Amino acid sequence: AELESDILRRVRALLRELDGHHPSCQSDRGMLRWTLHKKIDQNPSTSCVLVRILVKELERAERGDLRHYIIPLLHTLMYTLIQAPCVPEELCARVYDFCKRLLTLPKPFCTIGLDYASRLQLERTAPGTLYQRMVISEHSLRSAPFPYQEKIFIFADPELLPEAICNALVTDTEAAQVSQSPRGCMSCVVTHALQAALGDTCDIHGLRARLQALPLGDVEHWFQQVVAAVEVAGGSERGQHRARLERIYHGLLGSLPAGNAPQEEVQGTPLPNPNISFHLWTEDEQLWKELVLFLRPLSQSCEPECQGQELEGTEMRDILAECDCCEQSRFSVLSTDSGIERDLPAQEEPCVPCVPCAADSERSRLHRKGGIKKKPSPLDSVALLQAGSVVPAGKPPGKLPRRSGVPPEPSAPLQRRHTARVMLLGDDRILGRLAQAFHSLRKREARRVFLMARLDLQFYHIPVLPGQPRPSAAADHAGPEELCEVAGYLGRADPWYESNINTLCHMIPKLATMPSSPSRALVTDLFLPDVIAYYARMGTQPICFQVHSVKILFQDPAQDPAEDVFLTELLTQVQDSPSHRELSTPKKKSTLDGPGIDLTVTYGKVVLSDRQKELALALRSTGVLMKAIPAEEAEGLGCLRVTITEIIRTNNLAGRSFSAVANRFKTRNIKIRSPEQRPFMVRLDKDSRRTYRGVISLEVSPCLEPSYCLQKTRTMKFSPQETEDVGLVKYLPKSLLLPINTFAGVIQ
Repeated sequence: AELESDILRRVRALLRELDGHHPSCQSDRGMLRWTLHKKIDQNPSTSCVLVRILVKELERAERGDLRHYIIPLLHTLMYTLIQAPCVPEELCARVYDFCKRLLTLPKPFCTIGLDYASRLQLERTAPGTLYQRMVISEHSLRSAPFPYQEKIFIFADPELLPEAICNALVTDTEAAQVSQSPRGCMSCVVTHALQAALGDTCDIHGLRARLQALPLGDVEHWFQQVVAAVEVAGGSERGQHRARLERIYHGLLGSLPAGNAPQEEVQGTPLPNPNISFHLWTEDEQLWKELVLFLRPLSQSCEPECQGQELEGTEMRDILAECDCCEQSRFSVLSTDSGIERDLPAQEEPCVPCVPCAADSERSRLHRKGGIKKKPSPLDSVALLQAGSVVPAGKPPGKLPRRSGVPPEPSAPLQRRHTARVMLLGDDRILGRLAQAFHSLRKREARRVFLMARLDLQFYHIPVLPGQPRPSAAADHAGPEELCEVAGYLGRADPWYESNINTLCHMIPKLATMPSSPSRALVTDLFLPDVIAYYARMGTQPICFQVHSVKILFQDPAQDPAEDVFLTELLTQVQDSPSHRELSTPKKKSTLDGPGIDLTVTYGKVVLSDRQKELALALRSTGVLMKAIPAEEAEGLGCLRVTITEIIRTNNLAGRSFSAVANRFKTRNIKIRSPEQRPFMVRLDKDSRRTYRGVISLEVSPCLEPSYCLQKTRTMKFSPQETEDVGLVKYLPKSLLLPINTFAGVIQ
């Protein structure tokens, strides 16, 4: 009873934090969920108690219409259920019924309810399935029944974060990977699957000792046996699944019967930390290159016995660097055919040795003499990656039909077996770089589908504010709240994101600067990797942000126009902007027009009917600020909120004075031009590194999806008179949206 009351008190503290009642101790903010799960990890026998309490709280929230409790409680419940050594069928059935009732609610409740209901259906048939699949995919363990791989990429900009924070993050992520060997992960899968199926009759200590004593090859053998037994249980009953795993258990332990396990406190199998790689974002194309390295076909990298080993990273990066300029200028498929007939790949069809094929005899008379064979180059490796990404498994690239009358075999649809979870650490400025990289990636994929055919790309954001930002990348006049507008919006849309992720904004710098001590090692080595893993595993609901494109025309005729994209903010200022004190000082010179420059602004006003209403303004201004992230959640993400600092001239007895007035409106498209050709400055996403000077004109509009633009261009070639979208173009997404995952998405 004392244990149950303690767990109930912790759960109620979580709910109070969702209501805005933060704990009295500010250091506990964001750590309530983590301490609750850590308590269960230290005493796995209490997992059923926590599951039972969470089910009761969910049912109470349903009766009281407290919907903002449902998704946080459900995530906490599922994360506990996945790691629990054994959960009674009665509890699983209650959770399953609750998830089915969520299907009558609007998004995201019905989406999350359907996802968890389908997972629970698998778990009820074959206990341990969710744990097994998570470990296999996160650590890229070889498994034919479940050939999926995941990886977490953490990107941080070294010019935006202090070196101490970057070093601390590198140390923490590396420390979390030390104990995650393939042998240990396979042993965890075997142990958890047998314990989940056999329950109290499973001898955990004997099983762990046996697996520890076995060589690696035998551990992998039993791992494959367990994986096959669990994955094949989808169409069978729970009793048959238990019988299969009991036979494996007897074969593994030998003569020790399952019923002779010592009666003691339940021991659990901890969930290994996922595969996390930390990257300092120093190159523009670094994201694309890391995704290519993750997607390389293992079967073409090395022999089967060494498929688990990594390629030399420097060699692969050199290859990608050499082909980068070629890839940007030419999007066609790289050919590996030398033009010489004898260099074609050998055919795999078996042929009767004593009866020569007519096609082979005819083919042997064909020769091409005088050809020059090109020496292999580093580009061949990239061509090999391309071939592996578009040719189904088992089909050799370059295989031709033996006769012209035989049609080629239809290609099997590609499956996305790789999931890249890209996590951005920093403020809005690194998200601006992400928008640039994402736009570049989509342009590549529009011309030549390479990554997205087999890769599920998901983005995450953890806000981190340094104590003292570096001057080279500091945003002018930007406070902490202004630098984390995206995180603030995500927190307002999803309270669970606010409670677990936004609290890291100031916590990570504090942990990084703590002096070395046993307490610091305990907190950082567990807390940060655990929170990152929890966010990546349970944050599956994206919130999509509109990416905006900007076209810039410069004062210098010799300078080519520029095109760029931004996510959060665009700021224009007169290059010699006066101070506020000068604005209020009366001017006696009649020829003085005042501070700022004359601008012509043309924009489409947003009205309630969603119709476009073109308006034009001619005014004098010192700057324009366009914000894409709304200050309030209810405003939506489709519009730009424009603030023009207009200079109003006033004539009085003392002379001529000027005052600044804020002119605000909403729009989706806007053009700003200086009729006098006086230059102004443009800064994107609060990043001083992305500043354009000498600008006389700019045009801002929602960024279009590159695949839509390409297909639209092709359609216009055949139907130039068509002004509306026809054919395939109608079914393509028109706007480029950047999805950032949260725990709930936007709660209706």
